[in-house]
Amino acid sequence: MSSRREFITLLGGAAAWPLAAGAQQAMPAIGFLASQLPDAVTDRLRGFRQGLKDTGYVEGENVAIVYRLMVAD
Repeated sequence: MSSRREFITLLGGAAAWPLAAGAQQAMPAIGFLASQLPDAVTDRLRGFRQGLKDTGYVEGENVAIVYRLMVAD
């Protein structure tokens, strides 16, 4: 193989690398906001996760859940 072909092959591979790296998508995130203590929302959270699972979303596999509990003092 000529050095010109090797250079072109190397250049083509280097140019394609950022495209392959950029093809990875970030995991979508869903927020869960509650104004009660964690013990008070256990059943609601279980139902929330089950509803997501029923539609094909599993926490940690293809969706992230961000929890915020806004409990007043």
